[in-house]
Amino acid sequence: MNAPATAVVEAAPRRRAKAVATRKEQAPNSLLQVIERAARDPSVDIVKMERLIELQRQIHDREAESLFNIAMAEAQGEITRVKADAENNQTHSRYATYAQIDRALRPIYTKHGFALSFDEADSPKPEHIRVICHVSHRGGFTRTYHTDMPADGKGAKGGDVMTKTHAAGSAKAYGMRYLVRGIFNVAVGEDDNDGNGAEDTLSEEQQVNLKAMLEERGFSLASFLKWGKASSLAEIPAANYLTCVQAIKARGQAR
Repeated sequence: MNAPATAVVEAAPRRRAKAVATRKEQAPNSLLQVIERAARDPSVDIVKMERLIELQRQIHDREAESLFNIAMAEAQGEITRVKADAENNQTHSRYATYAQIDRALRPIYTKHGFALSFDEADSPKPEHIRVICHVSHRGGFTRTYHTDMPADGKGAKGGDVMTKTHAAGSAKAYGMRYLVRGIFNVAVGEDDNDGNGAEDTLSEEQQVNLKAMLEERGFSLASFLKWGKASSLAEIPAANYLTCVQAIKARGQAR
C-alpha cells in the first residue's frame, strides 16, 4: 500500500511541470497564430500589434518562472547536508570549500536544468565587493542573486593580513560560496555518531557581522569573548547569534 502512494507523491511534481510545459507550448503558440494573422492584415493597428506581442512575452515569462520554481523545489528536495572539508586557521572553524559544495550540488542542479554564472559589481558599502550569481533555467527564466562581501584585507583579529588584490579575490571566493549555499539552501556541517547534527557555531558571515558591530561601537573583542565565555567568535553557537547582536546594541544604547 505504501509503495504506490509514495510513487504518486513523487510523481506529482513531474506532472505539474509537464502541465506547465504543455500550457507554455499551447498558450504562446495560439497567441502567436493570432499575431501572425494580424501581421498579414494591413488594417490592424500597429499599437494593437505591439500589445499582442507584449502579451505573448508576459505569458512566456510567467510560464518560464513557474518552471524555474518547480525545478528549484525538486532540486532542493534532493540536496543533503554538505560535509565540511577545510579549516579556517584564523577563526578555527571548519567549512565546506567551493569545490566541495560544487562537487555535491552540480550533478543535481544541472540535472534539473540550472546553470550558474558569476559576475561582480560595485557595492554601495565601502571596501566591499558585490558578487553576483545569475541562475538560469532551461525553461528560459533567469533569477539574479547578490551578496556584498568585505574586501578590506582585514583578518579575524582586525589586522591587515592581505593585499588589496588578495582581499578582492578572497571576497569573490567567499561570495560565490555563500551565494551557492543560499540559493540552494545548503546546510554545512558534521554528523555525530547518533546521526544527529552537532551544534552549529557562528558562520563566517555572522562572525564578520559581529566583529563589524563591535568595531563600530568601539567595543573590545576580548571583552566580548569573555562575556560570551568563548576564546573566539568561531566557538559561539549559531543559536546565540541574535542574543549577541542584541547584547552589543544594548551596551551601545547604555553608553
